[in-house]
Amino acid sequence: MAYDLSGIKKQMLGVEEWMKKEFQQIRTGQASPGILDGVKVEVYGAPMGIKELAAITLEGARTIRITPWDKSQTKEIEKAITIANLGLSVVVDDQGLRVNFPELTADRRTAIAKQAKDKMEDAKKQVRQHRDVVVRDLQTKEKDGAIGKDDAFRAKNDTQKIVDECNKKLEADYAKKEKEIIG
Repeated sequence: MAYDLSGIKKQMLGVEEWMKKEFQQIRTGQASPGILDGVKVEVYGAPMGIKELAAITLEGARTIRITPWDKSQTKEIEKAITIANLGLSVVVDDQGLRVNFPELTADRRTAIAKQAKDKMEDAKKQVRQHRDVVVRDLQTKEKDGAIGKDDAFRAKNDTQKIVDECNKKLEADYAKKEKEIIG
């Protein structure tokens, strides 16, 4: 009986997606609307994402334009971005808000690259945890006689191949992000 590895494959894809989302929120010298995904604005008594309150467009290489659908929310959006402490400068004008991404210093670039590396390590930790769950399950099934030694060995090897492949993808994504940060 072959062991079903579709669950761990799905979990590996989930880890990859999680890391990509985390990387979108890490600021580089380039303007990226993704950095605002984690910012919540207190509106009508409930926290809402900026995407739900305004149109977000790139205005230049280092500028984002936020045009609130309800102009009375402009101050709340500005306050939320400032409180989020993303290192961005916000200017309010008659059309809405302009978010400027200042040029990064070498020290700041190094710190941001370290932050990205920490996210990759967190992702790798999740991968190891998923692998360990599968290995423990295989050991239990082998001990109970539900799966043979050869099948268990093969499934462990296949699991490790999936883990290695996922780790390579995570490292490639990190290398790409590091290049983007350092320049």
